[in-house]
Amino acid sequence: MTSMPFPTPDEPLLTEVPSIDQLYAAARREIGKVIVGQDDVLEQILVCLFAGGHVLIEGIPGTAKTLLVRVLGRIFSCSFKRIQFTPDLMPADIVGTNVFDPKEQVFQFRPGPIFGQFILGDEINRAPAKTQSALLEAMQERQVTVDGVSYPLPSVFTVFATQNPIEQEGTYPLPEAQLDRFMMKVLVTYPPEEQEVEILRVHQRGMRVEELDRFQLRPIGGEKELLAAQEEIRQRSIREEVLGYIARLVRATRSNLRIEVGASPRSGLMLLTAAKARAALRGRGHVIPDDVKSVARPVLRHRVLLKPGAEVDGFTTDHVLDEILARTEIPR
Repeated sequence: MTSMPFPTPDEPLLTEVPSIDQLYAAARREIGKVIVGQDDVLEQILVCLFAGGHVLIEGIPGTAKTLLVRVLGRIFSCSFKRIQFTPDLMPADIVGTNVFDPKEQVFQFRPGPIFGQFILGDEINRAPAKTQSALLEAMQERQVTVDGVSYPLPSVFTVFATQNPIEQEGTYPLPEAQLDRFMMKVLVTYPPEEQEVEILRVHQRGMRVEELDRFQLRPIGGEKELLAAQEEIRQRSIREEVLGYIARLVRATRSNLRIEVGASPRSGLMLLTAAKARAALRGRGHVIPDDVKSVARPVLRHRVLLKPGAEVDGFTTDHVLDEILARTEIPR
């Protein structure tokens, strides 16, 4: 793979649109200045970003979920908005509301924080379902409707929602319709020992993550590059054998004895797009079964519901998906 020079913070963005694998390599390099390790997490989130999908990030506090989204906003020169979900948060606090202007004697729309390019929904499961569902139209239609008037969102619009899997008191499960709008559910775990030592070493050198300017992050692209990547991924073709493999995986979730509710047809569409995006990150013009297998768990884990008996027996969604992947015939 040939390398492409990327600008310093004071240089303008390149007029030539880099390829997706070049953007990916540059993004990994810049993110690595701030975040240590988490290779699988970074790949999955960048797959969603380049494919134009939203991502649900689940992990305990202190595992750099918020920091990662801040870094992405910085290196892609995109506006970053953070919404802290709380039990008293109302839908109007997210999408905005009409406010009466006494001078003009008219109601004027005051946009909410949803009008950004990278939206971080922090602890999304702390808000009630009514407030969570305020994101549904935005995530699906890239617009919001207030008092019968629709307002378009930015062309680049990605929701990064986080939730804590441990603390359940005062939380509300996400509605199934909302979960289905996320391309992936990414699990963030503790780093291994050597990476945790490196985190301490970076902090010891005085590099505080609150001060991103000190890490000398360089912009690697912007709206133009992201839209070009998303369009290229949509236009990529895929062989019939791989399409059949994706369909068999999705359908297998509906006949598995441990699954109560299987994956929907939309799951197959998300799996298809994510596999094409992963192939593009690898610099390949075609999708192979390994691309599908790599993204299958994060794409499907929040779209299937296990039977209560399976959970009592100690099975998790990922365990069942691993069984399905092992049993489904791979095209050759």
